[in-house]
Amino acid sequence: MRMRTVTAATTLAVLFSSAALAATPAYADTSALLPVKSLGDIVVDGAHQQVFISDPGNGKIVVTDYSGHVLKQLTTNLSGVDGLELSADSGTLYAAVQGENVIAVIDTATDTETTRYQVGDMPRSVALAGGKLWFGYGNPAAGNIGSVDLASDQHEVTLDLDNGGWYNAPILDAAPGSDILVGAEIGDSSGKVVSYDVTSGTPSRLASVGAGEYTREIAVTPDGKDVIVASGYPYSHPVFKTADLSADGSYASDTYPNAVAVAPDGTVAAGVDGLYNPDIFVYKPGGTTAVRQYDFPTTGSSSGGDELAPSALAWTPDASRLFAVSYNNNGVYSLREYDGPTKAATSVTVTAPSSATRAKKLTVTGKVTSTVAVPAGAQLTVTRTDLDSPNGKALPAATLKADGTYSFTDTPPAGGKVTYKVSYAGDTEHAAASGKDTVDVSRAKPTLTLNNNGKVYAYGKDVKFTAHLGTTYKNRTVEIWADPFGSDKPNKLAKSGKVDSHGNLSVVLDLKRDTKVTAKFTGDARWQPRSVSSTVGAKVSVSMTVDREYKTKKVWGQTYHYFHKTKNPLFTTKMPYYSGRAQRFDFQVYYQGTWYSDTSQYFALATSGISQVEFTGSHKDDVGWRFRVRSDYINGSSGDTVNSTTYGAWKYFTFTS
Repeated sequence: MRMRTVTAATTLAVLFSSAALAATPAYADTSALLPVKSLGDIVVDGAHQQVFISDPGNGKIVVTDYSGHVLKQLTTNLSGVDGLELSADSGTLYAAVQGENVIAVIDTATDTETTRYQVGDMPRSVALAGGKLWFGYGNPAAGNIGSVDLASDQHEVTLDLDNGGWYNAPILDAAPGSDILVGAEIGDSSGKVVSYDVTSGTPSRLASVGAGEYTREIAVTPDGKDVIVASGYPYSHPVFKTADLSADGSYASDTYPNAVAVAPDGTVAAGVDGLYNPDIFVYKPGGTTAVRQYDFPTTGSSSGGDELAPSALAWTPDASRLFAVSYNNNGVYSLREYDGPTKAATSVTVTAPSSATRAKKLTVTGKVTSTVAVPAGAQLTVTRTDLDSPNGKALPAATLKADGTYSFTDTPPAGGKVTYKVSYAGDTEHAAASGKDTVDVSRAKPTLTLNNNGKVYAYGKDVKFTAHLGTTYKNRTVEIWADPFGSDKPNKLAKSGKVDSHGNLSVVLDLKRDTKVTAKFTGDARWQPRSVSSTVGAKVSVSMTVDREYKTKKVWGQTYHYFHKTKNPLFTTKMPYYSGRAQRFDFQVYYQGTWYSDTSQYFALATSGISQVEFTGSHKDDVGWRFRVRSDYINGSSGDTVNSTTYGAWKYFTFTS
């Protein structure tokens, strides 16, 4: 079991209860917030399907399930808890507790502490090798290695087993069941890595090497033959033979390596602390090209993507899942679970024509690419989605060629947006993937007409509008919408229904304003959508009454109102009210057989629709003259444009002595 390194301290404690962590489905990549403010170590208990995360800053161990649900938080006397190690059967967890100078022993079946081993100052890491539990401990300038004899009933603790110049407490790791123990210096530029043979129960140095600068973590391969080092520099994960620490290759990664984990099958997860590059690189044993890369998204309101915490990678025993702990610049930590990380990343491209003719054959091409070549002959699932098959219709499978390309033909029966989705199910070596592309398939233009365009009607007239739809495929439904002029009246659906056997659909509208009437056909699989409009006018209703006359009489072919010269005629106009509306008052005088306009003036309507005009002044000079007046609504000039221009009836009058 590999060991971890330095605490990733932050300045902001984020305290979440287990109930606040959202559930996510199993067997898919997940992410859940963690109630920690630092990361010391992470190990996975495959027997009970739980994850242990040490938090030195809070002095606790957080236990979660594979989806990140917090199952328990161990908080009693765990100040500075750091390195973790699981027993071979996953029944026991060992935790190095720096602040208490102990190694805590935890039963993983109940997640409760059962005992403690009192050890040297500030134990940082723990590792199982040669039948003993080894730990790196010590204050600065006094680093050393100790052991706990697990086979003894007394569990004797032995200190000062290597006085070979460790400045800090070294981090330790060993392969399960191995007699080779490896230690590494952290916190300085020496990059010292030392391997030991612990067969005798006492560490015997095999070799020492400077593996890099500011080492963050080491991981011994399951066969015990190699150790992989994650250091701030070099910008890769170098590999050394444990027997003599000679170079044995390297895993390319990127800037500032800070984590490494090796699965039981030898698959390597190499992690880096980088804002502008992928955070995790997954390699097959000895591979030179990463089969998968993971780049963390941003959690919450933090700027930039999350970063990988040091020593924050762990595998399930069957290598089916990889766990990582990330953090953002607000100090928020997340547990990320990746399903099937050993399968090579795969992508499927789909290229279809941008447009095509319905019922004509078209060709779709594409390519399947992966970091590990997909074998020729692999079958790809093809699905066509269109207006006739909105849930998708399976087409014959496409076969992958040796160069990773494929092609197939299809004759789309429906027009409109037609989507082709091509899927690769994946296999033991490759992750599943799919891609899609959309074709704009032609549809015929249907005949659609609507009567009455340009006509003008009296106020309140009931007018019949008829939409006519020509030949279509399946859809015979038409909508008729009425949009009266004026922002206070919304566009409304007046009628929707199937046309009759003649292709007609009619509706009667009560016209009180100019109105745009629109017929709409939404289209079908073979005929495109279409709409047509008719704009019709509606006059206003206008009436005028005359008051204060002493008589009326029909003369000169009209009814005249007679006024004494001492009376001012009062003309009252009634018109439908609209905000800002005014009536135009026209005044004319008759002279030598012709009516002459004397004046036209606009007068505002009250909200009641009433406007009164009084003809004032001395009328002694008006005696014997013939006059007439009327009220008009002039579109645009009367203050609005919601009705068609309307002229009222003339009212005739004269004055007498």
